[in-house]
Amino acid sequence: MTPRGEAAHHSGVTPLAALGWRPELAARLPAGTVPARVARVDRSRLAVLTEDGERRVHPGAGLYADPELGGPAVGDWVALRDELAVAVLPRRSAFTRTVAGRTSAAQVVAANLDVVLVVDALSGPSRLRRVERYLAVAWSSGATPVVVLTKADLCDDVGAAVAEVAEDALGVDVLAVSAVTGEGLDAVRAVLAPGCTAAMVGPSGVGKTSLANALAGRELAATREIREDGRGRHTTTARELHLLPGGALLVDTPGMRELALYDDADGVAAAFSDVTALADGCRFRDCAHRTEPGCAVAAAIDDGRLDPARFAGWRKLQAEAHRQLLRVDARARAEEHARVRALHRSRRDQPIRPR
Repeated sequence: MTPRGEAAHHSGVTPLAALGWRPELAARLPAGTVPARVARVDRSRLAVLTEDGERRVHPGAGLYADPELGGPAVGDWVALRDELAVAVLPRRSAFTRTVAGRTSAAQVVAANLDVVLVVDALSGPSRLRRVERYLAVAWSSGATPVVVLTKADLCDDVGAAVAEVAEDALGVDVLAVSAVTGEGLDAVRAVLAPGCTAAMVGPSGVGKTSLANALAGRELAATREIREDGRGRHTTTARELHLLPGGALLVDTPGMRELALYDDADGVAAAFSDVTALADGCRFRDCAHRTEPGCAVAAAIDDGRLDPARFAGWRKLQAEAHRQLLRVDARARAEEHARVRALHRSRRDQPIRPR
């Protein structure tokens, strides 16, 4: 959490703008309340940042009244009445995933973001499909995604590795950094303007905690070694909002073993804009991109313009987003059932052709 002295820039008071406050939120504040930014969510308390520094307050029942909000999240703006948070103010962006397990519930990882830093490591196995998944969720958040590839000091050919990711991460800056040597840190700082809120997301063991410590110039959280089996250890145990020396705000998140999409059809389309554009050029609107004549996707795979693995990744995430939509949207389920019934009916009514 941000120390009081640092948050106040040594003046005793932190202007709300320095915490990411937007003036248009003032009209949404209930009478008799003051705004505060959620820095950490614990079971019975919220750590919040205000103009007067840090406070620990109780969450009121009203924070959980809207099931779509899912309760307060790190980065949220809440309305305080004395020591009670009575309302969550409207979010302008949110990095959201489906809760792990057999559920359709949403979990807001961080709210009111300007930038999502999708962090992966330049050491270890191929990262392309993993980055694509995170980018799909990042695009749907409403924030600007940036890919940050850590552990550049352990990579033999940083330029080639960055180029490989950049070829898939269309329209996204791809930055290579090393928390050990300091390489690339200035490029990351350049996208974190004063008052900007960024969240670091990525799997365990890719160096998010080391990167956060390097950007802060102090230890925000302890780091631990990678396990012998090569899998990462969770060094950050809870999402937390920190104020960086340059004036940006950073949400450090625990590593995610699983990132399940939540209503991310638009995010998938943005992350795979090249495949989406090809699919739009197919002769048939309902082209399955297999053996249909006039399939622009199949043609691009055949002539080497589209990597089959990238196409497979698109199909996988597109199907996952569709399944999740059917789980959470009753109208979408009804439309899908009607479509399947109509398909079966049309096949049943077709005359049987003699062989």
